[in-house]
Amino acid sequence: MKHHIKFILCLSLLLQLQVKAQSVKDSCFRILMVGFHVSGQLPQYDLAKRFGPSLSAGGSFAWKTKHNLLFSVEGSYFFGRNVREDVVASMRTADGHITDNEGYPADLRLTERGWNIFGNVGYVISKWGNNPNSGVFFTIGGGWMQHKVKLYDANQKIAAVHGDLKKGYDRLSGGIGLSQFIGYKYLSNNRLANCYFGFEFFEAQTQSLRGFNYDTGLADTKKRFDVLMGFRFGWILPLYKRTKDFYYY
Repeated sequence: MKHHIKFILCLSLLLQLQVKAQSVKDSCFRILMVGFHVSGQLPQYDLAKRFGPSLSAGGSFAWKTKHNLLFSVEGSYFFGRNVREDVVASMRTADGHITDNEGYPADLRLTERGWNIFGNVGYVISKWGNNPNSGVFFTIGGGWMQHKVKLYDANQKIAAVHGDLKKGYDRLSGGIGLSQFIGYKYLSNNRLANCYFGFEFFEAQTQSLRGFNYDTGLADTKKRFDVLMGFRFGWILPLYKRTKDFYYY
């Protein structure tokens, strides 16, 4: 008899916890989200004249309110091997090679390097999600974008690009820009699988941050319109605290 009473009491307590429990499955929470993302990108407009397709990796901090408003700060580092603007054309011989200090063919590699940081606002349309905290979402924002041509002298035998001299060729450019993103955010009911994916767009009005190019011998005062567009996949670590109505079991 005593065992039956204990079993009934335990069952009753468990049912009460299930009734009281809240989760992302049925409740809209304030959630701090730490994210990491990777992207494949295509340059457009002036940026496409300098670089080809690139990859990007970065991180973000986002705050989702109980009303599914999003506020975030994100940063990305982008890179690639396809440099279309030959910034060392003046160093090349008639057959297209670059020679080192000793007159031998040099190993000079040109790659793309850049980064951006943006603050964004957005909204999650949860009626198209797997729970009230997930769904199609979009963000818009503003920030800074910067890029350059990285010159790597593998054998350290080219005097013209030694040390700070390479800054005269790297075309470092930067400026204020805008960002947009549209995609899908998935927050699992058990917090074990959380991710998002979608399309990203960046537009920036940039200009040279060096001011003078050694290869042309001219000041670089051109205003640029640089655009990056790509597809992003990101992982999310959601952080939300226990409340008096929330039980973990």
